[in-house]
Amino acid sequence: MQMLRKWIGLVMGPKIEPMRRAWASLAALALALWLAGCGNGAAEQTADGRLSVVTTIYPLYFLASEIGGEHAHVVNLIPTGVEPHDWTPKSRELQMASKAQIFLYNGAGLEGWTRDFLSGLGADRPLLAVEASRGIALLEGSGEAHDHGHGYGYGDEHAHEDAHEETPLGETDHLNVDPHTWVSPKSMLIMAANVRDAFVAADEANREAYEQRYEALKAKLEALDRKFAEALAPHNGREIVVSHQAFGYLARDYGLRQVAVMGLSPDAEPRARDLVDVIRFVKDNRVKAIFFSELGTNDLAKILAEETGAQILVLNPVEGLTPEQEKAGDNYLTLMERNLQNLLQALQ
Repeated sequence: MQMLRKWIGLVMGPKIEPMRRAWASLAALALALWLAGCGNGAAEQTADGRLSVVTTIYPLYFLASEIGGEHAHVVNLIPTGVEPHDWTPKSRELQMASKAQIFLYNGAGLEGWTRDFLSGLGADRPLLAVEASRGIALLEGSGEAHDHGHGYGYGDEHAHEDAHEETPLGETDHLNVDPHTWVSPKSMLIMAANVRDAFVAADEANREAYEQRYEALKAKLEALDRKFAEALAPHNGREIVVSHQAFGYLARDYGLRQVAVMGLSPDAEPRARDLVDVIRFVKDNRVKAIFFSELGTNDLAKILAEETGAQILVLNPVEGLTPEQEKAGDNYLTLMERNLQNLLQALQ
């Protein structure tokens, strides 16, 4: 248990995250109010007449690029290789978003600054802001390593079935939910339809082109969904142990159970009791592999692997592309295919 004691020693210290989030929210609101009072409030189209689209995270950038095609200029706010949970926009990014014709954000609490940003823009700015997760039954997220009410932090026991239907646009940011909707191909199908609707609403003249590209993307996502469903069907009810609680939607949609060591943020710090519980769970259930997230830290997974003898595998939350993945031509579809293969390696 020496390595476990070492880890416990590293996670001591004051908690400053709530204060950092509060300041980020205030900064976003202040800047949005400033932007609303500047210029003529007109959204900017690109010089060649394409739609100007700004997305907050890579999965939305992927959807917008696939559906928008040659008719859209898509810019993603969060840089390649940066963990979205840790990122807050600066004035340059917020000003860029305010001048776009379409602003796509995930919602479900992922972008804590979005609500204040949108409310501060004012009605005179013709910005079409779309919460891409709208229509997905959201999962509760405790934000803790161990959910004492439901076992080892499964995070998939309760769904806010009507959260998006009952809450106005941009108002779901405060809910205690798991924001990682896109990690399930089933959710991505809903998000793709929302993005398609946004493009059609903003540019009716090119409706046919957007519809055609959407149908092509839909076919790819449906094929990916079938692969997950068919391959994981024999493993219904099995547990997967992950270091980062980001796979609740995947687990719910394909019959698995997520055992998460840490909470919704990859920077969350597990309690000593949680680590002991997970080690016991892995040993008692003869779990073959522990998954870590590619863009997060894997130190904890390595420690747990040493303590339990389990193998370390990657389960990518697809929050962004690393420079290596971008250079290799990877995208959402290829990364999710790799996730499926690693899941099968652990479960078989």
